[in-house]
This record gives sequence, structure tokens and C-alpha cells, in this order.
Amino acid sequence: MKYIVSINDKNYEVEVERGEARIVKTTQAIQVEMSPSEVPAVPNLPAAGVNAEVTTPVAVGDGEPIKAPLPGVILGVKVNAGASVKRGEILLILEAMKMENEIVAPRDGLVTQIVASKGASVNTGDVLVMLK
Repeated sequence: MKYIVSINDKNYEVEVERGEARIVKTTQAIQVEMSPSEVPAVPNLPAAGVNAEVTTPVAVGDGEPIKAPLPGVILGVKVNAGASVKRGEILLILEAMKMENEIVAPRDGLVTQIVASKGASVNTGDVLVMLK
């Protein structure tokens, strides 16, 4: 996504992608006086330096959702969609608070969808896998 940021009477066109920012163009800012009713609405944007996921994967497969027990980052996905799993088999590895947590199958079943991907940040309650 591209943003225009004004700092010290200069406009910086900044391109942000996957947590990295690059300055594309710099121009001199022009001061324009506007009444409060003339100011255009600006969407809420993440604060500088904050990595924010723009899209969140959505579970569309049928079955029971296996959810994240705590916030963290997915280090690895150990199964594929369509795989048969046994109770206690490792589905994903979730890093939380500098510890690796194994997310295991609560019962025997069939993985219908992998919602989370390696490197994804997840919050408590986010669906990781659909199990039928």
C-alpha cells in the first residue's frame, strides 16, 4: 500500500509491504487552510512500526474449528488439508512468549482446511485448522 506522509513541510510517498517501508518520492508540502467541515475523512491506519495484517484468513471448510489457545506466530504447519490425523497428533507449532507450543488434534479426524500459514500472527481464538 502507498501512503503520503508529511514531515517538516515535505511530503513523502511511502510504499509499505509486509512490514517494510520504502520512500518512493519526496515533494515539497503546500500549506492549505481548510475549515473543519472541508477536511476529508481519513481511514484508521496502523501506527508506524506496527505490523498489521490487512486480511485475515477465513475458515470455509466444514468441521470443527481448532482455535489458537493464545496469541503468537505460527512456526510450522505439520499437516496438509485432506490428511487423516489421530488424537494427539501435532497439527501446528505456535510460538508464544518465546516458547514453542504444539497444537494437537483433539480427536481422530480429517483435516478439511488449513487456515493459518507459517509466519502468520494469530490471536487467541483465531481458527487455525478445520477438523472433520
